Formats: sequence, C-alpha cells, structure tokens
Amino acid sequence: MIRFFAENISFNLKNRRKIKYWITGAITGENKIVGEINFVFCSDDYLLDMNKKYLSHDYFTDVITFDFCAGDKISGDIFISIDSVRSNLAKYKQSFANELHRVMIHGILHLCSYGDSTKSEIALMRSKENTYLEKLVI
Repeated sequence: MIRFFAENISFNLKNRRKIKYWITGAITGENKIVGEINFVFCSDDYLLDMNKKYLSHDYFTDVITFDFCAGDKISGDIFISIDSVRSNLAKYKQSFANELHRVMIHGILHLCSYGDSTKSEIALMRSKENTYLEKLVI
C-alpha cells in the first residue's frame, strides 16, 4: 500500500492514483513487491531535524528514506522536503512536478537497494530515475 501525508506544511499531491500506479510499476520493474510505503511531504526545517536526529547529518537534503524492506517486499518511509524540491527547480531546470517525481522515484530506488555514494552508483541511480520518469504518464 502506498500512502501520502503532509507533515507541518500544507501540501496536496496531485494525481495520486496515477502516481501510485507508476510507483507500483517501478517496484515490479525491479522484480520487487509493493509493501507499506509512506511518502511524507514536509519542510526543510522538519527534514533537517530528522537528518540530525536519525542520521547525525547537519545539512539540508531533499529526501530521506527509511528502509523497512523484508526480502523482496519494498516497505519504508520516504520524507521529502517540498522547500528543497522548489529550490532544485532552477538548479535542474525542471518543473515542480518533474522534480518532485524525480525525488519520489529516487526514494523508491533507495528502497530497491540502489545507492548514491559513489560516482558509479550516482550514474546508475540517475539512469534508473530517467527510465522510470519516462514511464510516468499524467
């Protein structure tokens, strides 16, 4: 089950049904099974507090993924800073929707065991993001 929440901000994700279908397709495309996935949209400050508290990182980020997967069953909480998504728009020259979807699939790919710590991992992550973004039809 895929669910969407907002924490300490007012945010309403558009096209929820289509996004759930797309995420489900990405997970099954990675030969995994959809478990319990929660997307939590929040502010920079909220995500910074989480980054400090749970990861001991003192910097802003656009997404933090907490992995609760069991075998091939993909489950986790994906926290996304809407503030950071908005600040990424100029940097990546994308629309808000495109950048939001990129960050969402990035979190899903982390749950599917993709990393982004090395140059080769980042290249593979970007390739996978682009592959799945091309499949999103809204």
